[in-house]
This record gives sequence, structure tokens and C-alpha cells, in this order.
Amino acid sequence: REVKIRDRASATTESVKRGEVKMVKFLKSGKVVIVLKGRFAGKKAVIVQNYDGESKGHPFGHALVAGIERYPLKVTKDMSKKKLGRRSLIKTFVKKVNYNHIMPTRYQLDLVESLRTAVPNDSVNESSARKDARKKVRTLFQERYNSGKNKWFFTKLRF
Repeated sequence: REVKIRDRASATTESVKRGEVKMVKFLKSGKVVIVLKGRFAGKKAVIVQNYDGESKGHPFGHALVAGIERYPLKVTKDMSKKKLGRRSLIKTFVKKVNYNHIMPTRYQLDLVESLRTAVPNDSVNESSARKDARKKVRTLFQERYNSGKNKWFFTKLRF
């Protein structure tokens, strides 16, 4: 038995060396991730588009993400409509992030198609286009929050 196990183990390492085994791509559009580095560290975001080291400016694997910079605050039923509106505002961000600086979660967000139309690929490079993209993402996230879906995405991480 021990000989068979060793042979099987060596066979798998040899197949990896030859490039026969391929990695599964799990960082796909719609995957909820947590940003680990930089200004938005600890914030939740959604992958809009993947780039596996194909652009000149970023020759490494990265993703275009849209996330929440400021989460909505806690509301109660005793609060007025005006106060509810103010406390449920969301501030968003749009950014290209290296795969090493994001941590995937088990959650998916089904806003992929509408996010892709809201955030064009070249919008990150120009400040005015990025501002427009952030506004569109904010309206999408605000509608989703007000509908009561994906509650986990709109709560602040406690750590």
C-alpha cells in the first residue's frame, strides 16, 4: 500500500511539472471579495471584470472591482423618513486591484451585467469617467440595499 501511495503522489507532482494540471479560476465576475491592502482595506467589493496579466500597465493578474467605501448606518422604525434616507446612503469606489490584495468570500452578487454596463473598462483611467461610474454603481447598490437583498454585503466588517 505504501508503495502505491508514493507512486500516486509522485505521478501528480510530475503532471503538475509538465503543466497538465490547470488551476480552477474561482475569481469570476460577481464574486464578493474583501480588499486587503490600501485605502479600501477591509471593505467589501464585487469583481466586475478579471484581467489575467494581459494589460501593459498592469502585467499581473488583477480585477476591476466596485465596492462600498462607506456602509449604511443602522436604522430603527422610530426614525423619521428624512433620517432613514440619510442613514441609508452608500458611498462607493471603483478600482483595479491585484489578485494578491483581495480575499474571495463564498458570496456571489447577481448584479454582474448591470455593473459591467455601469463601469466600462477604460473608466478607471480617467477621473471624470471614474466619477460617473461611481455614481452609477452607487445607484445600483442603493437599489439593492433598499430592496433588502444581499444584507451581508451591506454590513460593515467587524474585526
